[in-house]
Amino acid sequence: MAELNTDSHDKRVLMKGNEAVGEAAIKAGCLCYFAYPITPQTETPEYLARRMEEENRIFLQAESEIAAINMVFGASAAGARVMTSSSSPGISLKQEGISYIAGGELPCVIINVVRGGPGLGNIEASQADYFQSTRGGGHGDYRCIVLAPNSVQECYDMVMNAFDISDFYRVPVIIQSDGIIGQLVEPFNMHPYKPMYEKLPPKDWALTGCLGRKPNVVRTLFLNPPNGLEMHNRKLNDRYNKIKTELRWSDEFNCDKADIIVIAYGATSRIAKSAIKKHNNNGIKVGLFRPKTLWPWPDVELVEVARKNKGAKFLVIEMSTGQMIEDVQLTLMDIVPKKDILFYGMGGGWNPTPDQIYEEISRVIKK
Repeated sequence: MAELNTDSHDKRVLMKGNEAVGEAAIKAGCLCYFAYPITPQTETPEYLARRMEEENRIFLQAESEIAAINMVFGASAAGARVMTSSSSPGISLKQEGISYIAGGELPCVIINVVRGGPGLGNIEASQADYFQSTRGGGHGDYRCIVLAPNSVQECYDMVMNAFDISDFYRVPVIIQSDGIIGQLVEPFNMHPYKPMYEKLPPKDWALTGCLGRKPNVVRTLFLNPPNGLEMHNRKLNDRYNKIKTELRWSDEFNCDKADIIVIAYGATSRIAKSAIKKHNNNGIKVGLFRPKTLWPWPDVELVEVARKNKGAKFLVIEMSTGQMIEDVQLTLMDIVPKKDILFYGMGGGWNPTPDQIYEEISRVIKK
């Protein structure tokens, strides 16, 4: 299984998560960046407006989110490493283009700094785009690989790796951040780009001009023969099944003989960890399981945790009214009684405090 590349042998710098995303793209060789401003991700285009010019690369503030994602399609089809970023309503506008990119087997990196919804909502942090990110989001049978950082360091590392992952599988990669992680300022190791794979497949499918070769065609329309689209879908589905076996990342904290296992990702996992440490100091064994890939969902790893902690209760904490909990329930349905899989969360830009999570864990202990 592929591992996340990190390297601690470089300088420590202080940046926002949104800025670290931009610098990681530069280091990974992103040639083109197309986006449109929306809070709370605007620091990424602000940062890249300067840095892409310094590196003599292409930065373009598009006239809309729809235009931006179609520019991503064009640049990727030409073989360029390309990225876009936005926040929830803007990502919704991009969904048709993302479906076309997936259908065209084109690699790209998409940053979603999630805000409260539905509708325009507010600019507070949220995790309510989980269904959209992990279920494709647009029309047709397709998947995007979804990575969920919980620190500025992981914003940097995951974005850098996302370009390699996307090129390796020819699948769009979404970094699902949130308003807390995007605005968070903390030191991190700004290490050089280190390839994640020994060798990436050649982009011999790219539209680079056909001198000396037959023309390439990137398409998403399959009308002839009649079963062309079905075969294309089979090909994509085989690839998604391969990704499921090769790219599942998660972290565990204190998940050995625990009374309760908290399941959380992104900013919520950081908040939860503070509460968990407080409980552990008081003699109650509480663990944390953190998915780092939201798709593929780390089901095998969660099942292993459940088997190591027979009789434990599971508390899913999300900044939403409950979305990831469905994957938890599906994963553990044959191992853990449904009554022992509990939920704590709210939508609309709500985020829990360590004290609130501590109190919720206390209530679960008493049940």
